[in-house]
Amino acid sequence: MENIVLVVHLILALCLIGVVLLQRSEGGGLGMGGAGGAVSSRGVATALTKLTWAFAVCFIGTSIFLTVIAAQNSVGTSVVDRIGVTPAETETAPATPSGADLLPPGATDATPPRAD
Repeated sequence: MENIVLVVHLILALCLIGVVLLQRSEGGGLGMGGAGGAVSSRGVATALTKLTWAFAVCFIGTSIFLTVIAAQNSVGTSVVDRIGVTPAETETAPATPSGADLLPPGATDATPPRAD
C-alpha cells in the first residue's frame, strides 16, 4: 500500500511541476510590470490554474497519508534496533596531562643563562 501511494505521490509531483511550468508568466514575480495579477477583476480561473490546484491538493493529501503510514510503522522501534547493533559502551576520557608533560624533551633540563 505504501509503495502504491509513494508512486502516485511521485507522479503527482511531476505533474504539478509540469503544469506550473506550462502556465503563462505574468511578470509580477520580481516586481516587474504586470498590472493586476492575482487581485485583478478577472474572477474566472483558467483550466491550468484549476488543474494546478487539483494536483496541489492531491499532492498534499498523499504527503499527509505517507506521513501517517510512516508514523504507524515506526512506533516503538529505533534505528539501532533495525540494524541489530548494540550501542557501544561509553569509554572514560584519558587523564589530563600535567603542565610538565606538555613541554618538549630537554626544555626542563636547560637552565637559562645568567645575565652578569
